[in-house]
Amino acid sequence: MAQDAASARSGAAPRIAMVAGEASGDLLAALLLDGLHARWPALSAHGIGGPQMAQRGFEAWWPSDKLAVRGYVEVLRHYRGIVAIRAQCRRRWLKSPPDLFIGVDAPDFNLALERDLRRAGVKTLHFVSPSVWAWRAERLARMRDSVDHVLCLFPFEPALLQQHGIAATYVGHPLAATIAMVPDRQAARLALGLPVQGPVVALLPGSRQSEIDYLARRFLDAAAILLRQRPWIRFVLPTLPALKPRVERIVRDAGMARHVDVLSGQSHQALAACDATLIASGTATLEAALFKRPMVIAYNMHWLSWQLMRRQRLQPWVGLPNILCRDFVVPEFLQDKATPAALAAALAQWLDEPDRVTALQQRFASLHRELQRDTSELAAHAIAQLFPA
Repeated sequence: MAQDAASARSGAAPRIAMVAGEASGDLLAALLLDGLHARWPALSAHGIGGPQMAQRGFEAWWPSDKLAVRGYVEVLRHYRGIVAIRAQCRRRWLKSPPDLFIGVDAPDFNLALERDLRRAGVKTLHFVSPSVWAWRAERLARMRDSVDHVLCLFPFEPALLQQHGIAATYVGHPLAATIAMVPDRQAARLALGLPVQGPVVALLPGSRQSEIDYLARRFLDAAAILLRQRPWIRFVLPTLPALKPRVERIVRDAGMARHVDVLSGQSHQALAACDATLIASGTATLEAALFKRPMVIAYNMHWLSWQLMRRQRLQPWVGLPNILCRDFVVPEFLQDKATPAALAAALAQWLDEPDRVTALQQRFASLHRELQRDTSELAAHAIAQLFPA
């Protein structure tokens, strides 16, 4: 293995093991693979990933959506299957060690795997620091035992991790480099077959099945309230292709099939096209901020998962735009407060207050510039330092 790793540093073909959970991890890992292939064109990568990674030649043993579960109770329902997948990955990589393991997000899955591989002599890197500054600070000790290096998306994270003996590098957020500073709303609407004029609201209830089950109908009921007040409004709802039949059924059951365009993927086009978005807490909220779109953040989950998670929160905010701005720049409605009436009223405020929208867009533009780095190159450089000379 040492010989292979040394050849990787000299420009040959390193073997990279990767695990990326859910759609956001697939996108981040794909952008990382772009930087790695630029440095090592013959690089091979395998493990758990999604379609974006596959387009870069990634060999997926399992699809990333196998890990797309959120919440304690929801994880328990899939626990045995997830643990079995991790055990199989561990056996395969201990038997044939890669030059490097990269865990992309999915900390509950990846940190345990990284710990075992690191103890066996495999270099480990984690891309996207767990949000230890927001909740579950006990993960810091696990990270110190599990990873050789962390690639951080936000500028304040490396100093925090280094205080706890964890090597880290700020690489910016790759989406900040791929999303235009001034999105072309008209082009996005034309691409989606939407009228150039008139209000459009994007509904983004999440990329996990559990999120669809807990949030989609709630979002559609809020849309129905807004529609009664403004019959001319249009709605778009992007979802993963695998979840589209389920989402379409929920849309029909809500009586909104004539008013909501359900899209296969195309979440970025939907965000570029819309005037405001009703959106599940998660990575998508940062994407909406980079598109400079006013948003209403909502989340709802199993009551027991909520009770457990809320006790571990370290900050008053859950939405990434609010966390990064250190203020409630956009409203958040969590659990029982995420009623259709409250969500509809908050959306209506954004549609009725253009001066407030302009101020928010200026704040999001500053955030965008702060996160804009050559992430692929910075990440590839940090990774190269892990290979022995």
